[in-house]
Amino acid sequence: MQAYTIGQAARLLGVSPDTARRWADAGRVATHRDDSGRRLVDGKDLAAFSVELAKGGSGEEDASYTSVRNAFPGIVTAIKLGDVAAQVEIQAGPHRLVSLLTREAVEELGLEVGMEATARVKSTNVHIDRV
Repeated sequence: MQAYTIGQAARLLGVSPDTARRWADAGRVATHRDDSGRRLVDGKDLAAFSVELAKGGSGEEDASYTSVRNAFPGIVTAIKLGDVAAQVEIQAGPHRLVSLLTREAVEELGLEVGMEATARVKSTNVHIDRV
């Protein structure tokens, strides 16, 4: 099972490390310590928390005045495998991305829920919103 440091979890959730620490201190996300004393979050716990967070918002207002780029680093929150095709969901901060790809690609990449991954988007139509 992959585990993430507070800093890595914060980056995947799109918040500061201080915010991630406060959430851990408040018991909103479960953590444990490794042999060297670092606080870690299990990948499956982080995946579940990221989905919960996206549904309810982070409670913090981040004014964004930039166009989102085409790479969305995040955490795999769900994988549905068919005989030939697969569906992979990634939570990248407040963004939920869903990709349809071959089962073979999922297996070759070794994708699992709780694992860090980056969704890359290529589109001929790009919409830009100013918040």
